[in-house]
Amino acid sequence: MAAPVRPHTRWTLSLAFGLIGALVVGVVVLAFLWPTKTASAHDLPIGISGPDAAVTAIEDAVAARGDSITFVAATEREDAVHQIETRATYGAIVLSATAAPEVLTAPAAGAVPTQLLTGLAAQLQAQLSQQAHAAGAPTVPQVAVTAVVPLSDSDPSGTGLAAAAFPLTLGGMLGGVLISLLVVGPLRRLTALLAYGVGVGLLLAVVLQTWFGYLQGDFLLNAAAIALAIAATSAFVVGCASLFGPAGIGIGAVVTILFANPISGATMPWQFLVAPWGAIGQYLVPGAASWLLRGLSYFPDADATAQWLVLGGWVVLGVVLTVAGHFRSRPGMHVPAATLEPAA
Repeated sequence: MAAPVRPHTRWTLSLAFGLIGALVVGVVVLAFLWPTKTASAHDLPIGISGPDAAVTAIEDAVAARGDSITFVAATEREDAVHQIETRATYGAIVLSATAAPEVLTAPAAGAVPTQLLTGLAAQLQAQLSQQAHAAGAPTVPQVAVTAVVPLSDSDPSGTGLAAAAFPLTLGGMLGGVLISLLVVGPLRRLTALLAYGVGVGLLLAVVLQTWFGYLQGDFLLNAAAIALAIAATSAFVVGCASLFGPAGIGIGAVVTILFANPISGATMPWQFLVAPWGAIGQYLVPGAASWLLRGLSYFPDADATAQWLVLGGWVVLGVVLTVAGHFRSRPGMHVPAATLEPAA
């Protein structure tokens, strides 16, 4: 018996599908590369302390070079260190009338700010050398560079912590897709979200902290942060799927992967992104999760309340969308018309 003949796709549709696929790939590539291409030093908060004249001279010199740095006044070195440890600044310049300048860095806050501050230290050293030679001084003061919050020995460049941000986003999205396709019923979906978030949180904490050493600090607290981040993304995807059907999965993927992840600031300070996208990214799951995990690992004195609330808010949004989608898809209740009996 001859095999049935399958109809061929029309040439126009074949061409259209190929062009649409190419367009989708172009959009994906643009979404991930655009923040890097357009990023520059925008209002990076750096602490500074010292005599007013010396501080003014540094500020004028930095402004003349075109570096967009926002200097935050510190009363003394201890205050500058406190600002760094609470993530109010990315580093500091400590000036003194009797000693050489000191540049405080926080490698755990990111490689780019550390490189910028190291460059400033080199320029200060060059100026001091020039002034010492002009004055005929026998010795040249040396600018000290001190790492206030260094990275761990297991992740000396910080690339591991930065690279972990995308798997968190992807894991949350995949969990949301699987639950949307395989689990039926709002309560069952919410139960699956809880189990998935807790399970992935513990598993990734074991991998990222116990095994690889990328995360530092309290294990259970890191696991809770990962679980909340995973659940936030998954809940949003499930909520969109419940409310909009299969198209909702695409909406969730676009929001989390193509929009939220590139502007998260996971690999660079969010101030470097074109305004206002860097600030917006901190209110989305990838940005809040990245900031929270870095803070829990290296900046225990920093206030992370806002990040916990952002992630919790996305979980609540996903739950609301899931419940709303369930009631929207329920068939309406048909009440039979009342039968009127003739009066006696």
